[in-house]
Amino acid sequence: MGLIVWLVVGGVCGWLASMVMRTDGQQGIILNIVVGIIGSVIASFIFGAGINQAITVMTFVYSLIGAIILLAIVNLVRRGTVR
Repeated sequence: MGLIVWLVVGGVCGWLASMVMRTDGQQGIILNIVVGIIGSVIASFIFGAGINQAITVMTFVYSLIGAIILLAIVNLVRRGTVR
């Protein structure tokens, strides 16, 4: 059950982050899920709260911020600009 929750929350966070960073047309649902899950890991390192503890509004927001940070880093490496 936890894996399904990870996939759903990761997909939503990745999708929202790709909408904020305007990269939604370039990536599909699988990449959105991967971005969301890696963003959650980044957020757990930065903020100390992860998706493993419990899914609350704050952990969701932290995961979203982590996914946005990940996409900003990818855009910076790929294009030389954050956008």
